[in-house]
Amino acid sequence: MKHKLFLLFFLSALGLQTSFAQNQRSTYNFNPGWKLYIGDITNAEAIDFDDKSWKGITLPYAWNEGEAFKKSIEDLSTGIAWYRKHFTLPNGAQDKKIFLEFEGIRQAGEFYLNGKFIGRHENGITAFGFDISNLIIPDKENVLAVRIDNAWNYREKATNSPYQWNDKNFNANYGGISKNVRLHIAGKLYQTLPLYSSLKTTGNYIYAKNFNITGKSAVVVSESEVKNETNELKNISYEIDLKDADGKLIKTFNAIPQNLAPGETAILKAEAVVNGLNFWSWGYGYLYTITSRLKVNGVTVDELYTKTGFRKTEFKNGMVYLNDQVLMMKGYAQRTSNEWPAVGLSVPAWLSDYSNQLMVESNANLVRWMHITPWKQDIESCDRVGLIQAMPAGDSEKDVTGTRWDQRKAVMTDAIVYNRNNPSIVFYECGNESISAEHMVEMKDIRNQYDPNGGRAIGSREMLDINAAEYGGEMLYINKSANKPLWSMEYSRDEGLRKYWDEFSPPYHINGAGPKYKDADASDYNRNQDSHAIENVIRWNEYYQERPGTGTRVSSGGVNIIFSDSNTHHRGEENYRRSGEVDAMRIPKDGFFAHKVMWDGWVDAKKEGIHLIGHWNYKAGTKKNVYVVAAGNKVALFLNGKSLGYGEKSNGFLFTFKAVNYQSGILKAVSYDAKGVKLAETQLKTSGEPVSIKLTKMQNPTGFKADGSDLALVQVEVIDAAGNRCPIALNMINFELTGPAEWRGGIAQGPDNYILSKQLPVEGGVNRILVRSTTTAGKINITAKAEGLKSSTIALETFPVSVKNGLSSQFPADGLKSNLKRGATPTAQTYQVSRKTIKIIGASAGANTDKARLSYDDNELSDWVNDGTLNTAWIKYDLEKESTVTQVELKVNGFRTKAYPIRILVDGKEVFKGNTIPSLGYFTAICKPTKGKTVTIQLLGSGKDNNANIGVEVNGKKLDDGIERVETKSKGGLSIIEAEIYEAK
Repeated sequence: MKHKLFLLFFLSALGLQTSFAQNQRSTYNFNPGWKLYIGDITNAEAIDFDDKSWKGITLPYAWNEGEAFKKSIEDLSTGIAWYRKHFTLPNGAQDKKIFLEFEGIRQAGEFYLNGKFIGRHENGITAFGFDISNLIIPDKENVLAVRIDNAWNYREKATNSPYQWNDKNFNANYGGISKNVRLHIAGKLYQTLPLYSSLKTTGNYIYAKNFNITGKSAVVVSESEVKNETNELKNISYEIDLKDADGKLIKTFNAIPQNLAPGETAILKAEAVVNGLNFWSWGYGYLYTITSRLKVNGVTVDELYTKTGFRKTEFKNGMVYLNDQVLMMKGYAQRTSNEWPAVGLSVPAWLSDYSNQLMVESNANLVRWMHITPWKQDIESCDRVGLIQAMPAGDSEKDVTGTRWDQRKAVMTDAIVYNRNNPSIVFYECGNESISAEHMVEMKDIRNQYDPNGGRAIGSREMLDINAAEYGGEMLYINKSANKPLWSMEYSRDEGLRKYWDEFSPPYHINGAGPKYKDADASDYNRNQDSHAIENVIRWNEYYQERPGTGTRVSSGGVNIIFSDSNTHHRGEENYRRSGEVDAMRIPKDGFFAHKVMWDGWVDAKKEGIHLIGHWNYKAGTKKNVYVVAAGNKVALFLNGKSLGYGEKSNGFLFTFKAVNYQSGILKAVSYDAKGVKLAETQLKTSGEPVSIKLTKMQNPTGFKADGSDLALVQVEVIDAAGNRCPIALNMINFELTGPAEWRGGIAQGPDNYILSKQLPVEGGVNRILVRSTTTAGKINITAKAEGLKSSTIALETFPVSVKNGLSSQFPADGLKSNLKRGATPTAQTYQVSRKTIKIIGASAGANTDKARLSYDDNELSDWVNDGTLNTAWIKYDLEKESTVTQVELKVNGFRTKAYPIRILVDGKEVFKGNTIPSLGYFTAICKPTKGKTVTIQLLGSGKDNNANIGVEVNGKKLDDGIERVETKSKGGLSIIEAEIYEAK
């Protein structure tokens, strides 16, 4: 665990010892044994306040957690809540440095130790801490009291300014101490904590340089900020041990000893070449443990353990390079709350791993957390599962100035310092909307000061023409570049419940049925699984067509919004967002499997992926389209062994078999390459009548902990006599729980979304529920019953956790293993070159020739436009050399909504005539291969508005559709943002 100070030895079997060695550094889990009172109360900070009647809880715990998914985001409860904790330090803590570390709270807290005010934290995002060395009572009980205010309109006390990110659209408000807490005890010569704003310290910083990827070596560097709070000058040796994932010592290296005067702070640094390294990679969360050790006169006085990984990154040629290989970014824009029903964000570490690894299993390589920095638990989880992160700081939907900009800079500083040792963070995001060039420079300066060697690009959404930004990309649309990587910050945002298979299956959901949102077309917000998955295929394929290998200017990918259904802003008939590729309980929708097919590969999709959308249980006489998502060249369908022929291919990966007559049995899809060689197959099988219930447990791989915070996930299915899930079952399940556990339940369509109810219907034959442990270990039984079905019971058992005087040496992530399934970074090039760009060296036009270069300048915020008359609606490009032109690609103004009749000529010979097609950015004209030195694009008539209703944002604002030009509203108006000309490879 990064930035965590671990015990030098574990005290698990015997519980916490009552004393420790004079110079031993210790860190304790401070989550157990808290008391909660919802509401404001007088004198609750007092050491002798009577809190016996308060609710006992284990952190992390949001006081309004039971409202998660029950209430719409804007209705989540706010107000004051008090948290109190009684604890006693082990013997020997006298004259030590003692720190509290909070991973974060929501929104603002006032902290009191033994009745005395110790500080305030207000931004609702970042980690922070307190030096309580002089206020602690080392040999008696201490009381920590915290007053939390999670008001939506909370204002910073010193400035009276609100926080931009305390927003009712995207930042679900789970109030209180919703993240982990630790207590640290160290000697007075020590390595600091990475808590910049609160403690003004930066902790340690570990990175690698001088990579030799093929030789598996690099120079590993460890830097620690060290403070001497003793009364003596100390001559300090700084020693580093590097251990691999199996705990084997790989290397020991040292810095030159250094004197540190009383009261002085210094950065100690050691580095060495390390051979035989395993580099962290996508789906390969290989982590090392760095022990940074301070010695005085040969005696160890401080020891810090940090888990980290090493990887090489580069951002050039419009592409992202990981360990010397190009990686097209594919993944999800996920709400930072990453929440679950009736729990919110405060889940155990294993459940963070479960959720985040599902992203990797869908073949995502990137999660773009939205608007605010994720908590440390999710960041460390992504390290383990091998999922790249784009880490924001704090923002809303626009740039700001003054105090609010200062707040954003402070959060970015804190987030970088706290998380710079986490290898999965590859992008720092400065804003969910473009920021000014000056602000970009300020943020970049923060990165350069605190993380100059971490191999992380810093940028923001959009930033297409701001040179200081090292990456960028719009929302929803495709951007390309020959220089910095541009990837879409969120695309394919349509919504649909997992419950809705199609219009032929219970509950028979015709696509778009349901209420409209702000009078918009409801088909985008109330999809069924068929259309939702198909939309995902259509949208991703446009990015895939512009992938690395398709020319000099390329798209570096994009992230789908969102991964899991979210308790944030919504547009459909439910009071939560259903854009997820899994539902709120992480049960996959068909879109999950569609992405798994399309995204399996670093750039080019592996040909073996295949998925049959939907199920195969219908009424006799049903006739419906069958859809297959596959990466092969063609797909055949077989029903009970009889061939139904080959599907119609569209959008790169979609194969449609129209009007298939339903017949019970086995529906099989087989994919082939261009030569007819079989690549993959999959099938759907008709299930029988429902006869019973099946329960399956999913829990912490190290055991279900009786810590009052651990959760177990139990899946419930309705099955037939052969054990097959019944995909159209909608049975109501009645649950019974016995034993030391707390019911948290699940979610389904119905009253209050069934939050906390012990009655819960299956949807599509399946659902899931959560139960939480108490602090009493023991056996738990869960029984599921339904009318007409055989019931089922599953047994769980929780195991004791050692807690003494409010402290524990067992941490939530202890024992969790890294995901290494994908293996190391491939050694071969990850993409094939499919076409080559022909360089344009000049241009002339019917009007505004002096601006013609703007149509090929690699800047999508500039364009060439004529004067609006048809006879000037042409532009002629001069090529670097005579070449055989095979394709011309255009980004025209109105690219999303208009179709333009054009023709293309090579040296005066017509090679294309037709209409452009509205898209997310680019239209490709397939030309008759013709050799020449000039290419002319000519408008033949007025552009037609084909998609007038497309591009409306949640708030009703129409999204950009290029660059607003008066000329393009005229019959003869033509404006080109970017033109590219290609020859075959």
